[in-house]
Amino acid sequence: QVQLVESGGGSVQPGDSLRLSCIVSGSDLSEYSVAWFREAPGKEREGLYCLGRRDDWLSYSSAVSGRFTASRDDAKNAAYLRMNRLNSEDTAVYRCALRRTSCPREPASSFDHWGQGTQVIVSS
Repeated sequence: QVQLVESGGGSVQPGDSLRLSCIVSGSDLSEYSVAWFREAPGKEREGLYCLGRRDDWLSYSSAVSGRFTASRDDAKNAAYLRMNRLNSEDTAVYRCALRRTSCPREPASSFDHWGQGTQVIVSS
């Protein structure tokens, strides 16, 4: 059974940084594309980044471009989301997801496995 566990969220002030982790168990991350999403209250799920299996990647959100960076370490079965210059609009539950095929052009496309998410709150 494939499981994804996110961690690293918390309550921070505007301008702070966080690094989220997504640890995969039950399968090899190298077999999947891995993506990051966020879900804010009252808003639709927003795709952020997708990292493919062969160093390909897609950016889905202009709101985080230049501030957030996604990475993966298949040897550790882990993916990461580095978030800099956080602001109140970044408050959300952040989730990672896996897909056996390449990163989809549309983030609303289906993913095979999801984590439960980690909460990020940005407030002064």
